[in-house]
Amino acid sequence: MDFWICRTCAVEHGQRPATCAICADERQWVPSSGQQWTTLDELAAAGTRTEVVELEPNLLGVTSTPSAGIGQQTKVLATPEGCLLWDPIGFVDDAAVRRIRELGEVVAIAASHPHMFGVQVEWSRRLGDAPVLVAEPDLEWVARPDPVIRPWSGTLDLLPGVTLSQPGGHFPGSSVVHWSGGAGGRGVLLSGDTIFANPDRTSVSFMRSFPNRIPLSAAVVDRVTRHVERFAFDRLYGNFDNVIDGDARAVVRRSADRHIGWVRGDFDHLT
Repeated sequence: MDFWICRTCAVEHGQRPATCAICADERQWVPSSGQQWTTLDELAAAGTRTEVVELEPNLLGVTSTPSAGIGQQTKVLATPEGCLLWDPIGFVDDAAVRRIRELGEVVAIAASHPHMFGVQVEWSRRLGDAPVLVAEPDLEWVARPDPVIRPWSGTLDLLPGVTLSQPGGHFPGSSVVHWSGGAGGRGVLLSGDTIFANPDRTSVSFMRSFPNRIPLSAAVVDRVTRHVERFAFDRLYGNFDNVIDGDARAVVRRSADRHIGWVRGDFDHLT
């Protein structure tokens, strides 16, 4: 293989450094056993395979079993004009590629933030060299440079009714996708973990680091929330199988107000 995969985050690397920079950052972690690397061939030989499920009409979820790295769920959003592959996992096989190609041409691959880069260049290779969009503030985290990588910033209309935009927060380039036709026309937000759908399914979280429990400030949470409030959406999908199935736009605002109140000290009397 001409690239390596970090076993902890499953992000591809063109060269094998002593330590994965993404995992060494305060938002991630390096295992106590030390840095470990693998390859697609090793993962496949160990029995890793993809699983594809329909989340709703024109939206697929792709995972690997066993999970590669962080274990996110890729979303594949299909429109008559083409498809978007969002938050690529750290493994790819022919079965997943065939299933995705049945939906149409993949016009772009994008990740919500560097933890979700996965094997994005390899996905591009298998899907006809589809452009891999990386937010300009996060280009420094690309560990496998390639001509398919295209910088972007601000807001992009990727497909009719599909908008990629950059509220920042978790990373400066942290991004979301708004799909106006999702949820039966009520709108869907693919939020990665820019806005994380919580297990209670009625709230979301905003963090600089989820594994290391570093919160974002009140000002940043309000900024991220105001950014997504420009869109109409009833459903929110996180970067795993976590989802806010209804009233998601209001859930985001209520959760933001709760977060802001706690970090401001409004509820210190409860502690």
